[in-house]
Order: sequence, then structure tokens, then C-alpha cells
Amino acid sequence: MQCLLLTLGMALVCSVQASGVPQTEQDLEVPKLAGTWHSMAMAASDSTLLEARDAPLRIYITSLMPTAEGNLEIILHRWENNNCVEKKVLAEKTENPKNFRINYMAVNEVTLLETDYDKFLFLCMKSTVTPKQSTMCQYLARSLEADDEVLKEFFRTFKTLPVQLWFLLEWYQVEEPCPT
Repeated sequence: MQCLLLTLGMALVCSVQASGVPQTEQDLEVPKLAGTWHSMAMAASDSTLLEARDAPLRIYITSLMPTAEGNLEIILHRWENNNCVEKKVLAEKTENPKNFRINYMAVNEVTLLETDYDKFLFLCMKSTVTPKQSTMCQYLARSLEADDEVLKEFFRTFKTLPVQLWFLLEWYQVEEPCPT
């Protein structure tokens, strides 16, 4: 009986915590993603995508801005020629509200995995044109304060993806990687 009550209690707690996370594509409200974001952690399918400071997908998303057409403008910073440069990338909407098409450094798809809009966003960028599908996922936060529970959820989320992600960077433990 105690096990049954404990299981029921845990189920209620978990359902309350999950209630703020969009569960279906129809639940995603892209306009609520507008504003400042901070890269907290990143995982990739290939270490060369992230290892060096100027690696192809070692990017720091700083802002998301939905457009009137339903697209998403991504403001990011990355290192090029020993300088931190700002880039604007347009992510075009698709039939699936969680997926966007982009054209950035051989990446052609962005997928929004999970968000609560006010605290975190998990997203993945992937290239479906390369022989070995390259994927990079990020945990973005509204503040520079990392949340250990959200970080654990990020690990759980990317482990469920069809591609194996194994290289991980956690920036919240160091200074802002690409100060603006």
C-alpha cells in the first residue's frame, strides 16, 4: 500500500512539473520564445563540431525573434579569425511548428525539443545532407544561472534522440564564452 501511495504521489509531482512543457507540436507558442537566451550546455554527434573555440557548430545563441511571417530569427555569436562575431540566421517555418529550415554552415534543420518559455529551451540543429548526419543540441536558459534539474532533463532528452550525442560542453561553469 505504501508503494502504491508513493507511486501515485510521484506521478502527481511529475505531472505538475511537466504541465508547463509543450507536449505536442500544437502546444508550441513560438512568440513566447522571443528575447534573450544564454547557451548553458551543448552536445554533438561529432566532437569536431564543438572541440575548438572556432569549431563549426560551437555557437552561442543570444536571442530569438519570431517574425510576422511565423519564421524565427536566431541571433548568435561565434568565434571567427580570433574575433567574436554576431550572425543573424533566419529559420523558416515548416508544417511542423517545432521544426524550422535554415541555411547555416551546412545545417539545414532546427528542431525545438522542449521549453517552458521562462526558464529553458532545448533545441537541436542538424545537417541531413552530410553522409553521417551531424547533430548539435543546446540547452538555452533565460538567465546565466544554470538549473541542475533542467540540465539533467537536457541529458535525458538528448539521449532519446535517434542519433547518438556524446560530446558535451557546459558553459555555465565558466565565464561568458563569447562576451558581447
